[in-house]
Amino acid sequence: MKNLITHFSSKKATHSILAALILILFTISCSSSDKGNNVPTAAGFNNIKTAALNSLTQNFQFNTADGSASFTSIKGVMLSISASTLTLNGNPVTGLVDLKFIEIFDSGNMLATGKHTMGKMLDGNRSMLLSGGEFYINATQNGQQLELNGSISLGIPTDLTDDNGGNPNMTLWNLVENDSVWAETTDINNPAGGNGVFIEGQGAFSTYYAFVGNFGWTNVDCFYNDVRPKTTILVSVPDGYDNLNSAVYLHYDGNGNALAKLDTYDNVTELFSEHYGQIPIGLNCHIIFATEENGQPRYAIKQVTISAGAVYNFTLSETTVVTQAQLTAAINALP
Repeated sequence: MKNLITHFSSKKATHSILAALILILFTISCSSSDKGNNVPTAAGFNNIKTAALNSLTQNFQFNTADGSASFTSIKGVMLSISASTLTLNGNPVTGLVDLKFIEIFDSGNMLATGKHTMGKMLDGNRSMLLSGGEFYINATQNGQQLELNGSISLGIPTDLTDDNGGNPNMTLWNLVENDSVWAETTDINNPAGGNGVFIEGQGAFSTYYAFVGNFGWTNVDCFYNDVRPKTTILVSVPDGYDNLNSAVYLHYDGNGNALAKLDTYDNVTELFSEHYGQIPIGLNCHIIFATEENGQPRYAIKQVTISAGAVYNFTLSETTVVTQAQLTAAINALP
């Protein structure tokens, strides 16, 4: 009897152990399913944004002996630069100069590159900007960084910016604070005045003229204006994802030349937010969760009408892995 009881107990213990193992495996499987098989690193997420920027980069070259040079970008922006404005370690530059140029007009490329349109208000808080074009300009010679002692002129057709006829509220902004926010320029010596931008022509044939006084990122912008009451929202994302390996954006419907970002993340609650309370209640928009997997973008989109203090949730099962071109097209297809 003792041997039978011992055998039975041993058999029962074995079944219990197997059941426990199955439960553990099931739990791990569910957890892995929620987190994904390959939770990205911050470096991996940044790499796909860098790849997107590289795909948009245009390169020009000119000889300083020509005195000045003008180029037309892929989108039709006219860029003009004078050789006399360039120096190397304080000395005039002679010979060939290499120019790097990036132009971004749509929310799809803004998201793919991480170049959202959040501007700094007078009180230090942030609000969404409507863009007349984001531009990166740099000049080098034999790989050495040049200095700009003057301005580069940009002629930007307004039909590139959803602003046929031009928006007289547009001003010039520079990217600051680790590429996270745009600040309005106040250069009174700018040929276009302190705002740095003026409009020439009418209707579909009008052009923004901007005079850029620095290398790096510049934006022709104005604040999005909405008189409705404002709120703050919260967004949860899958386990294992945070503000280092993912991002949450807002596409305001009808404003494809802008992209807001939920720029704060609480490590305790694991929620994204925009704590300045600048999102209009009743706004029709699309919330976009963006991350990376194996060198490709992974994303999900939710169509919502903003309600006061709402919390929105993303699960990994809602996301899709795509190419950069597919991601850009999907965002640009939003209303």
